[in-house]
Amino acid sequence: MILVLTCLNDATADMVIGHLNKHDAVVARFDPGADFPADAELSAWFGRASPYGVLTTRSRRIVLEQVRAVYYRRPTPYLPDGPSQVERFAGTQARFGVGEVLAALPCPYVSHPWAITAAEHKPLQLATARRVGFEVPATLITNSVDDARAFADRHGPIVYKPLRATPYTGPDGEPATIWTAEVEPDDLDDTISRTAHLFQARVDKTADLRVTVVGERVFCVRIDSDLLDWRQDYDRLSYTVIEPPTGLADACHAYLGAFGLRFGAFDLALTRDGVPVFLECNPNGQWGWLEDATGLPIAAAIADLLLEEAP
Repeated sequence: MILVLTCLNDATADMVIGHLNKHDAVVARFDPGADFPADAELSAWFGRASPYGVLTTRSRRIVLEQVRAVYYRRPTPYLPDGPSQVERFAGTQARFGVGEVLAALPCPYVSHPWAITAAEHKPLQLATARRVGFEVPATLITNSVDDARAFADRHGPIVYKPLRATPYTGPDGEPATIWTAEVEPDDLDDTISRTAHLFQARVDKTADLRVTVVGERVFCVRIDSDLLDWRQDYDRLSYTVIEPPTGLADACHAYLGAFGLRFGAFDLALTRDGVPVFLECNPNGQWGWLEDATGLPIAAAIADLLLEEAP
């Protein structure tokens, strides 16, 4: 059995499940944050080298010892918005009960949630990327306005990036996103002292690269646009499938190996000299739209990886 942990309306996971079904794999889909405890029951015993027991959902009876691989995609968070004390307690127990029983299964993950969590932090991403050989823009994380101004003087033009995506409401009351944005010298004022900020030298780029790595397979796409942050408007993007620049595939594999990941979605800026510069790696990033736009067989590669790694 291959276990897919994701939310109900995950079209990207559907693509992978479709390929698994073509191989007649036994697939169970489960969203622990949403399905448990109302629509699922778990009993797991300990006393052997790994947990054993049964997870029962509305449509499946999952014997834990029979799970051979896990695809960890986008499960619902265990804690609801604005929880009461009782909900917070129950959600925490579910996370450290159900979530950690599943994390303790001795089978391959694509990728393990603990590895994904570690790899989501930008400071560790940047340090690891530099260590394995990527070019990395000069970067400063600070709440010192003096150091921010000195950094801008030395490395300008500079950009600002949030350290982590955070729910944000715009002036019109609609959900909004803080994109990578260029910072003018006059923007660097005393409000910097209120929290940590990430400033980075702006890369003089000709294009962006999205490199999706699935196990040993590397899918490299050049993204052309007139945007600083291409995620702002997908309608203004054009895509070209290319071979990875020399050394890039090895650096990507070394990076993922450092975190114990089997998947990564790398974002890089391509300089005028053809050098890919590391910006970030999403350890559980989206790729479905890219397969639709380019025809790259990313879903099939993930399904193949799950089938290959299942002992």
